[in-house]
Amino acid sequence: MDERAAYRHCEEITRREAENFYYGIRLLPSDKRRAMYAVYAFARRVDDIGDGSLADAEKLRLLAAEREALARLGPGSADPVIAALGWAAGRFPFPREAFGDLIDGVEMDVRGTRYESFDELVVYCRRVAGSIGRLSLAIFGASDLERAMPLADDLGVAMQITNILRDLREDRARGRVYLPAEDLRRFGVSEPGNGGDPLASARLVRFEAARAREWFDRGLALLPLLDMRSASCVSAMAGIYRRILDRIEERPAEAMRGRISLPVWEKAWVAAGSMTGSALSSGARALGHGARA
Repeated sequence: MDERAAYRHCEEITRREAENFYYGIRLLPSDKRRAMYAVYAFARRVDDIGDGSLADAEKLRLLAAEREALARLGPGSADPVIAALGWAAGRFPFPREAFGDLIDGVEMDVRGTRYESFDELVVYCRRVAGSIGRLSLAIFGASDLERAMPLADDLGVAMQITNILRDLREDRARGRVYLPAEDLRRFGVSEPGNGGDPLASARLVRFEAARAREWFDRGLALLPLLDMRSASCVSAMAGIYRRILDRIEERPAEAMRGRISLPVWEKAWVAAGSMTGSALSSGARALGHGARA
C-alpha cells in the first residue's frame, strides 16, 4: 500500500478519536508523528474490538486475527493500519512484544477480569497502557533507554488509572469494575457510583487518584531523557491527563455520574505550554552542561 495513504488513514483515525493524545502528537517532527499515528490507530482498533457490541467469542476471534496480522507486519499489507505500522517498524525499533501485551490486556476486558488487589490491576494497566508507553519510547528515542523504558511504562499506568476513574459510569454500564476489590471493601463500597454512601465513594475515588499521582510523579522522570520535541509531546499528554485527574479529585461525585473531560481550548493551551516548558528545560540543561565544561 502507498506509504502516504497508509499514514494519512492513521492520522484521520487519530484526529477523530484521540481526544487527548492528538494534541501532544502534533508537537513531534513528521517522521515520529506519522509513526505515532500508526501506533494509535492500531491501539484504537484493538480497543474498539474489546469495547464493541459483538459476542465475546467473536471479539476474541478478531483479537486473534490482529495477532496474526502483526506476525505478518510489513508495508506490503493491504490493510492501511498494518501497512503504516510496517513502514514505521522499518524506521523505529518497536518492542514487538508490546503489541501482544496490548492485545492480552484487551482480552482481559473481554473475559470480564476483575482485580482483587492493586498489584493485579497494575498488570492490566501495564498491558493496555504501559505497552503504548514502550512503543512510543521506541519512536521518541532516549539518552538512556534502559532507564527510560520502565518510566514510560509507569507513565502509561498513571494514564490508565486516570482513564479508569474518568470512565467509571461507562465501565459500570458494560459490567466492568476495575477498582481493586480490596479497596472497595476498605471504603465500604460495593460498586463506585452505584448507590451506597456517596461520601465513601468519594473517598475511594480520591484514594485512587492519589495513587495515580504517585505513578505520574515517577513516570515524568522520563522527560529529561528525551529530546525537546518528544518531551513536549509527553508533557502535553501527561498534562492533559493530570488536569482531568485534578477535576476528578475535586468533583468525585460528578466523575461517578459521567465522564469528565477538558474543553478543546484547554487541551491546546496545555500543549502550547508543554512546548514552551520543554524549550526552557532544554536550555537550562544546555547551560548546565556548559557550566560544567
